[in-house]
Amino acid sequence: MKRSAAENLRRFYDVFSGETKVLIAIMADPDALSSAMAVKRLLWRKVAATDIASINIVKRADNLTLIKSLGLKIIPLEEIAVGKYGRVVMVDSQPGHSEAFKKIEPHVVIDHHPVTCTEAPFIDIRPEYGATATIMTEYLRAAKITPSAKLATGLLYGIKTDTDDFARPSALEDVRAFQFLYPLASKNLVAKIEQAEIDIGFLRYYRLAIERMARRKDWIFCHLGRVVSADVCVMVADFFLRVASINWSVVSGVVNKRLVVIFRNEGIRKSAGTVAERSFGAYGSAGGHKSMARAEITPDLIEEALDLNDDAQVQRWLIRRISATSGYKRRPKT
Repeated sequence: MKRSAAENLRRFYDVFSGETKVLIAIMADPDALSSAMAVKRLLWRKVAATDIASINIVKRADNLTLIKSLGLKIIPLEEIAVGKYGRVVMVDSQPGHSEAFKKIEPHVVIDHHPVTCTEAPFIDIRPEYGATATIMTEYLRAAKITPSAKLATGLLYGIKTDTDDFARPSALEDVRAFQFLYPLASKNLVAKIEQAEIDIGFLRYYRLAIERMARRKDWIFCHLGRVVSADVCVMVADFFLRVASINWSVVSGVVNKRLVVIFRNEGIRKSAGTVAERSFGAYGSAGGHKSMARAEITPDLIEEALDLNDDAQVQRWLIRRISATSGYKRRPKT
């Protein structure tokens, strides 16, 4: 039975006390960042302190602009002593989404990805929603909190990015949240974030991607080798999906000794999340939505079969793994 927004809020608040120090753990992207900001607002004056920690280093220009514009302070999770926090909140992710989350036992999990977490004092996971920012907007409304212009802008942008302006699967609740936030948000700030300039250093990755890409019918594959952030793989995967007759884009890179694989597709037939899980679930964390997914492969599970320093070998292995579980039977775009 679906709980009401008021009941969800009550159960959420029951996890905390006034003396609690809270850690909000995320994999930083617009949806996660804005959702973490909403948690901070909900807990304002209700707990002793709140910190936001991310498992990834943000490199994308739009995400960096978002963080600066919203005035967020993000601490690398690896620099955090998790034990000093009385409560841990995880938003827009679940413990199984990354090896980096495995040292955390969250007390609260709020997410919109397919359910993998079933054990925590409070869980609110809604895979039918297009964005966690939508869920957090419902919490704010239940608490009778009118979000500031900055918070409304962040949540609005989180919904825009995770639904791809409602081109990806979403729910009526996403539309309602967007409509609520729109008059409160700064349109100029949204435009500033969306038009953030690309760092010139990122251009080399696009050149490398074009040189290395392998096309199989309506799929493009590319392994970039070592990259400064998984954001690079996301940007290149989004870029390749814009190519005519391409329905699938799979881009990988080695980030902090982990092999990260980003999936993008048009979200009509096969599910990117299913393909990611079937291809790489045995090697680490893998999953996602119909049109976007991610896998993080643990080096220990592949080091005997694969040399992560041999980029050509890695790309061939990735293509074999994915072709064995999905095939290339899809018709090209018309």
